[in-house]
Amino acid sequence: MNIVFDFGNVLVRWEPERMFAGLFEGDEARYWYFWRHVCSPEWRNRIDAGEEISSCIALQQRQFPEYAEALARYDTRWRDSLTGEMPGMRDIVQTLIDLNVHPVYGLTNWSMETFPQARKMFPILQLIDNYVVSGAVHLVKPDPRIFQLLLNRFDLRPDETIFIDDNPDNVAAACQLGMHGIHFTTADNLKQVLQTKYSIL
Repeated sequence: MNIVFDFGNVLVRWEPERMFAGLFEGDEARYWYFWRHVCSPEWRNRIDAGEEISSCIALQQRQFPEYAEALARYDTRWRDSLTGEMPGMRDIVQTLIDLNVHPVYGLTNWSMETFPQARKMFPILQLIDNYVVSGAVHLVKPDPRIFQLLLNRFDLRPDETIFIDDNPDNVAAACQLGMHGIHFTTADNLKQVLQTKYSIL
């Protein structure tokens, strides 16, 4: 079996609220309005799909001037949101590589402006040489086209490929293409699923 890992909150912990520390002064409702409607999933997807971060921020700042400082931090403080490798995951990836039986790949929604820097920050990301980054191909999960691109680029059969992601929508999209999907929660849970369902590890 081929094994494909998502990166954010599977290999590297992403805590976006860390970017905005101190800005909302304990006003949780205002923060969640900002995260859902200003720094929204749709807006973040544009960046992950390859649009220039500074341009996206400038456009959003004009529409939401009261959140101008918070939006700017999505560029200037993005490193604060990456708070370490997910516990136990480096051992799993390294073990798979050392076994040399189940090829390892990556498929991530990530801006190509920041991904190369993040890869240098975290050794776990450097373990995987074959990967697709959304910002480089201008497609984002769960669009089925990015999964198909991954399969085509590395000549993978979907029925021989396991996809691991913390987002259930992305897992479902992979399964619709015939891949095996695992919803990631913890390294221990992932290891158990790989062992019991696929006799891996």
